[in-house]
Amino acid sequence: MKKLVYIFALGLLTVFASCSSVQYNTTRVQSQDFSQYKTYGWLTPVDSLSKNYYSNDIAKGNIIAAANKELEAMGMQYVKENPDILFRYITIVNNKSRLVYNNAYWGMGWGGPWGWYRPWGWYGYGGYSYPVGSEKYRYAHLIIEAIDRRTNSVVWQARGSSEINTPEKSINKLPEVVNGIFKHYPLKAKK
Repeated sequence: MKKLVYIFALGLLTVFASCSSVQYNTTRVQSQDFSQYKTYGWLTPVDSLSKNYYSNDIAKGNIIAAANKELEAMGMQYVKENPDILFRYITIVNNKSRLVYNNAYWGMGWGGPWGWYRPWGWYGYGGYSYPVGSEKYRYAHLIIEAIDRRTNSVVWQARGSSEINTPEKSINKLPEVVNGIFKHYPLKAKK
């Protein structure tokens, strides 16, 4: 019985963890040699639709500090004058809605209230779901772009997206999201 409870708890934890996970997407110029970039700089963040969430000093500091740590681990150096590549970030928070479903089951009962298979009675073997309403939620995106300074064109872009419940939790989670984004950068950290 203990083993069954443990398996159930582990499954429940996995379901909750997958609900709050961050999805990452990336694109890049395939022919670009990213090893040529030795120095980097920052552009001002792009004005976005997330004024109430990420337009404060703590959020900006979390994003820049985490990104600098990742870039320095790749052997790149921050410079203010004439960097090889420029980075900027964009934050977006969308209000979305999704349908909430109710499940209806149908089938034959096995054994009734004193049955030998299921002593509590009804055993359904089919069903369907139907929408009963909708709920609102917020979905946030952190986009980081790399711009070649000589050509002034975007050569790499990555996005981390997840559902958010509170601004404070999402701001505290920013370093983790930035770390996940830079795992998709064409250069890897030097050891």
